[in-house]
Amino acid sequence: MKCHKCHVCGAGLVPVKTDLPFKVDLKRIVIFKDLPVLQCNDCGEYLLEDAVMLRVEQIMERTDKEAELEILRYAA
Repeated sequence: MKCHKCHVCGAGLVPVKTDLPFKVDLKRIVIFKDLPVLQCNDCGEYLLEDAVMLRVEQIMERTDKEAELEILRYAA
């Protein structure tokens, strides 16, 4: 795995799973549970790797466009 540095404080990032909300538009929020991210132990900033973000975008295309809040479990 490539060693990533935090773009805020410069410390190293470690892989963790977390829950993250994505505001899709003015009235819609999608929360992903167990999303793999790289997180800074020093300041808490996080980074999504390109492959994870691509998968999130693919999943978002299939969300309920009428739901104001949707909670999804991330699956690679």
